[in-house]
Amino acid sequence: MTLRLCETILRRSLRFSAIRKLTAAPEQAPLDLRGSGCSVFGPQTVRKCLFHCTPASLVSSGTFLDRLQKGRAVLSDEGLCHHPVSVPSDSGHQFSLVLKDPDQPKNAKSLKVAIVGAPNAGKSTLTNQLLGRKLFAVSEKVHTTRSRAVGVLTQDDTQIILLDTPGLTTPIKAKRHHLEESLLVDPFESIKEADLVVVLVDVSDKWTRNKLDYEVLKCLALKPDVPVILVLNKVDLLKNKTLLLDITAQLTEGVVNGKIRIRGAEKPHQKLAAKPHSRHTEEPHSESMKDGASQEGQDKDRLSPEELKALKSRRGWPLFKDIFMLSSVDREDVETLKRYLFEGAKPGQWQYHSEVLTDQGPEEVCISTIREKLLQYLPKEVPYSMTQQIEIWKESEDGVLDISIKLYVKKDSHMKMVIGSGGHMITRITQEAENDLMKIFLREVRLKISAKLRK
Repeated sequence: MTLRLCETILRRSLRFSAIRKLTAAPEQAPLDLRGSGCSVFGPQTVRKCLFHCTPASLVSSGTFLDRLQKGRAVLSDEGLCHHPVSVPSDSGHQFSLVLKDPDQPKNAKSLKVAIVGAPNAGKSTLTNQLLGRKLFAVSEKVHTTRSRAVGVLTQDDTQIILLDTPGLTTPIKAKRHHLEESLLVDPFESIKEADLVVVLVDVSDKWTRNKLDYEVLKCLALKPDVPVILVLNKVDLLKNKTLLLDITAQLTEGVVNGKIRIRGAEKPHQKLAAKPHSRHTEEPHSESMKDGASQEGQDKDRLSPEELKALKSRRGWPLFKDIFMLSSVDREDVETLKRYLFEGAKPGQWQYHSEVLTDQGPEEVCISTIREKLLQYLPKEVPYSMTQQIEIWKESEDGVLDISIKLYVKKDSHMKMVIGSGGHMITRITQEAENDLMKIFLREVRLKISAKLRK
């Protein structure tokens, strides 16, 4: 009893100490809080958006953060502030939460954002940063995201729905990487229901940065009336920053928001040759899409052979509304984009309850997390040919979530890679996936992964 009382007193002192630090003037704020998160606003704003706008990792006290992650509410001057929502580890609870009627505020605003781009452009990394926690799988290999994932960002009276789509690909590439047919459909479906489209381009890739992916152009051409912004990602990896102007000029065809003319360092004869092409493809394309929108059947979802041929010769898109240059791993960069999205939200009903973080079930999140580790540590095509099966998913008597996953491997040589020397590789994959799942579910997880050769 004495120990419990001491713990309660210590916890309360840490709470009020952290709150005073967060609500202090910017010049008096802790070093790790200045220049990021809510510190750009006044103290009153910080107090109101505590633990919604400011990532929890900025709180200096480890004990305070630990209590926050375990579901403790925090008292501030304005009342009760709740910690960021987590993904329920029970599929029934998650399903009912997704179907739960939204707790609509008085002046509700919403925005549905589709994030599209070529494989490995950094879409899931950007989505995780916008959500303020790692939820979707990320790796350096292509096609980590296998189906559309929805992330829900709710703050005050505004709800942003992030549609993290698979990297746009072709049927041939999908077959090569053993990908589901949904990867060919999900990005196009997401754009149809989006209020805003974010086109993500990896500027560190010198082979693809000067031209929009053909599949991306097809998506944009199908819905030219949907606002689109261009996000140049991974600028921190670009050594020569002066190239950003040339890249922007080519990807936008020199036009932003219909007014601003961007000129790169191309030679004059190159620019003159590009202008007639841009005009020729832009106006007829827009008119054809308007006519197609009134048609019924499949015609409105398809481009004519002439339009597809014109897209193949295009390098950019002249209808971008705004441009962002950022690194998706930089919190301050992403915070700027996040504010832009919230400012662009329009009056409208919420789609999800404020406690919803994603529409994915816990089992799907688990499978995706393990796939990330497989892609990260196994070479070449090995992770693409593997399948997973959940054998055990239950809460033990000690309150720990027990999960058992069976990996099915096609070749004996792949089996040796998965197990590793003395079982080192599979142990490492298990430990890292287990740690990620505990952060997602905000509870203790005991993960077991075994491998079996599929005959």
